[in-house]
Amino acid sequence: MTSPNTASAIGLVGFDGDDTLWKSEDYYRRAEQDFESILGHYIDLHDAGTARHLLKVERRNLAVFGYGAKGMTLSMIEAAIELTGERISARHLHEIVEIGRRTLQHPVEVIDGVREAVAAIAARWPVVLITKGDLFHQEQKIERSGLRDLFPRIEIVSEKDPQTYARVLAEFDLPAERFVMVGNSLRSDIEPVLALGSWGVHTPYAVTWAHEAEHGVAADEPRLRLADTAWQWPQVVAAIEAGTA
Repeated sequence: MTSPNTASAIGLVGFDGDDTLWKSEDYYRRAEQDFESILGHYIDLHDAGTARHLLKVERRNLAVFGYGAKGMTLSMIEAAIELTGERISARHLHEIVEIGRRTLQHPVEVIDGVREAVAAIAARWPVVLITKGDLFHQEQKIERSGLRDLFPRIEIVSEKDPQTYARVLAEFDLPAERFVMVGNSLRSDIEPVLALGSWGVHTPYAVTWAHEAEHGVAADEPRLRLADTAWQWPQVVAAIEAGTA
């Protein structure tokens, strides 16, 4: 495990995976569209509130199925049975399973500037990848991304909350104020670390899951920084260090 730099005001920089290092949500949105196309054989999609119902089922199942494509697929099957009044055919249920399979096998496209930015930061500060979701799927995405060599330490977690981040920082023996987390989700990547007294660098992604869009981060939060693209990460982290040194 890489030790924090004791001579630096910043001792560790964390990075999220999905929609921060590589594209992900686009494929989940495509899966939802394919799901609605199937349900259109049974119900009026405009009246049924299909997307809202699916989100409700997914939230209900998070504590059991966790995050990721597998949990999404099981929730789609459950939602389809409920929305169609159990009329959905075995053939269409099989098509929903195939939607999940395609989502699990989607290509991993690294976002522009990510490799260069992470490499530049890793040259100055210890880095860690902290990504959330299904273990097997996340491991596959990390391998296919070609970014594994940049991260001496990788954490795949089931939830991103203050307790999870506190555990990681304790293992690094690092006080919270010397940690910076970079991510696209204010709910999962930024809000929990701010609650600990760490720093957050938010890089919004073009598409956000409705569940992740709900957060309590104030726009004027003093430990929050905005980076429009990955190319800006090294400068933003350097500015955080300069301001805290």
